[in-house]
Parts: sequence; structure tokens; C-alpha cells
Amino acid sequence: MGYKTVTAEEAVKVIKSGDRIHLSSVAVTPHALIRAMVERGKNKEFENVRIQHIHTEGPAPYAEAEFEGVFQLESFFVGGNVRKATQAGYADYIPVFLSETQKLIRQGYLKVNVAMVQVSPPDKHGFVSLGTSVDATLAAIENADTVIAQVNKHVPRAWGDAMINIKEIDLFVEHDEPLYIHNNAPLSDIEKAIGFNVAELVEDGACLQMGIGGIPNAVLAELGNHKDLGIHTEMFSDGLLPLIEKGVVTGKRKQIDKGKMVASFLMGSQALYDFIDDNPAVAMMDVSHTNGIHVIRKNHKVTAINSALSVDLTGQVCADSIGTTHYSGVGGQIDFIRGAGHSEGGKPIIAMPSVTSKGVSKITPTLMEGAGVVTTRSNMHWLVTEFGAVNLYGKTLQERARMIISIAHPNHREVLDKSAFERYGSHYHFVSKK
Repeated sequence: MGYKTVTAEEAVKVIKSGDRIHLSSVAVTPHALIRAMVERGKNKEFENVRIQHIHTEGPAPYAEAEFEGVFQLESFFVGGNVRKATQAGYADYIPVFLSETQKLIRQGYLKVNVAMVQVSPPDKHGFVSLGTSVDATLAAIENADTVIAQVNKHVPRAWGDAMINIKEIDLFVEHDEPLYIHNNAPLSDIEKAIGFNVAELVEDGACLQMGIGGIPNAVLAELGNHKDLGIHTEMFSDGLLPLIEKGVVTGKRKQIDKGKMVASFLMGSQALYDFIDDNPAVAMMDVSHTNGIHVIRKNHKVTAINSALSVDLTGQVCADSIGTTHYSGVGGQIDFIRGAGHSEGGKPIIAMPSVTSKGVSKITPTLMEGAGVVTTRSNMHWLVTEFGAVNLYGKTLQERARMIISIAHPNHREVLDKSAFERYGSHYHFVSKK
């Protein structure tokens, strides 16, 4: 199937002052197009160009201070490559549930002028694949005035909503470069302990949601003897591959998308990207499907595993900021906490180390001033640390305090217990000693 190509430099000439640009995310960040766009920015060929994305990997020069007045980043999630710029005020963040990022585009809250994406080469039927990230990018393609695609042979042909017809694309730029690779660090003893405690909660036939990093990988490492697990998640990474090879993940007991591993974006090794290439067992879907509460709840035993920066004694979860300093984003945590909560036999789980790397307790009497509450105390179910797991759902404030303190680090329990006593009065200690 033929198509006409232009250079990246020619393609980005469509960008004009005041435009809003959507970038595809994570491993398929379109760096060739970004480099050409930034070069135009250096030459001051336009101004006040707004850029949006969920989060990208690799360089993000458009977020730097030198481009103030030229580019303005308004991300849906603050990734590590733009964190300092965002905290310094040169870039900004749009608070939004991951499930609704597409809604901002489809319902016209954010008018996309140019979508810059990365795709696989077209097949004989004229279809390309968005590969490892569909997320809100499909919505941007459907609604943008102009769609520019970087055609890259390294982008896997993922199925599901990732498949789009070349008629949806206005400009093609051929540029092959390997996708971003994420290598997992060795698991720490604390991560292994948390992984064990979470895995104890996972039942056979459960439908899993998990992210990337030490805790999700530690959980997956403990599930080798489970049966018929399903996957419906916003993302997965390499930790899932051994379970697939062992036949632990089958999806047989899912109520929807039976037998398929459903995700909206992926990041990991080349082995992961090779696994999803032309694999009908993997469905890369629009984020409205992966993260829609009305969809998530249809599967039974949805077990959602998310993390936190801190939790207070009432069960409020801060996952996006350290005080007033913004660190990440709302992401899909509430989508899946709510979805799992409404799932028959579902288990919403917040799992985190009890202390920071410096020994500071992540369980606190109150959240730090300015901290963002992502999961409210009324949404809270399971809380897991390396010291155990407690289910806070349906528990009173005083019961919650006692349960949460029981899985705090032993070095901090006395101070936390004193704070609970000061908060709730003498009855707190009377009940806790019964």
C-alpha cells in the first residue's frame, strides 16, 4: 500500500502560532517530529504553541525554560523527563482521570490542531498500528486538523484500537529508530515483602490491573502457581511475560474481552514489544475502554494494584504530590479503585513501602499541607505494606487508625499511636487495648 512521505522538517511546517499539539506517549514518543518542531521553535518561527501528552520518554526539550513563550507544555501526567520543569513553573499539568483524557479531546475542551504520532509501516490493507500506546492518542487522531505520523519499522503491529487506516493520516515521515527501552531494576527485600503480601490477596481467576516498577513486578513474581488470571489494565510490562509463558494468564474467566490481555499503553524491553507484535491475544485499546469504570466493573474479581506517596490515618491517599510540589498525576488510580470496588469480588489495593528511602514514615497522622488526595478515604479498601495487609472498607476512623498503624514501620508506630489518641481521645486507647 503506497503513501507519500515528506521530511520531518517539511511536515512540522503546518504548526503555527497558537496551535495545540498532541504527542503520542511513552515508548512511541515521536522524537523525529519533536526534534524538527523544536528546531522551528529555536528559530522563533511561531509562539504560544501548546503541547499535550500523557507522559513521554526520552528528551522533552519543549518543556525547558529557554522555550518560554514559544512552547507551553500542559501534560496529563507529570513524567520524570518534565518534572523539574513543571515544578519550576515552566511547564504545567492538567488534573484529570486517565479515563477522561480522551473526553477532554472528544468533547472539545482541548482543541487539537496537530496530532504527532508514531506508527508501524502500513500493511497490504492500508492499516498502520499505533503500537505500544493508544491511550488518548486515538481521540487526538480522530479530532485533529492535521495528523502527522512518523512511520517506524520498530513500532509493533498491535491489534485492537491501535489499528487505524492510513486515510486518517495527513502527512507521513519515514524515520526508523528503536523504541524507548525500560529495564527493570533488581527487586529490593521490601518490594519482595510487599509483593508477597499483595499476592496473598490475589485469587485464582482474578482480573489484574497493575503498573510498572518494583512492586507490580514483585507481585507478579509471586503468582506463578495461580490459575486463569486475566489482564485488564492501563498498562503492563515485562513482569507479565513469565506468567503468560507458564499458562497462568489465560483470561478464560473474564466476562468481557475473554482470552485477551487488554491495555492502553506499554513500556518495557524489546521482548515485550516483540510479544505484542501481530499478537491477537493482546488488545491495545482506547483509554475510555481500559479505564472506564463502567467497563472495568464488568469483569469479576478485578484486583487493582496501585501505589502511593503517603497515606494518613483515615485512609486518605496522596499519590500525585509531595506537599505543594507536584510529582506525577492522578493517572488511572481512581478509575481502577472505583472499577475494582464495583466489580463482583473485586479488590482495590494500595501498596507501598512503609517508609521512604530515608526512613521517613509514609504513613502519617495527616497528609502534608498541599498534598493532593487522589484516593479518598471513602474509596479506600486494602492497604498493604511490607508489614502486612489491612482492609479498611466499612471501618470507622478509629478502627482504621489502629489497623493502619499495625502495618506502619515499627519505628514510627508509637508516634502514630500518640497522634491517634490526641485526635480521638481516651476512648481510642480504651478500645485498642480491649
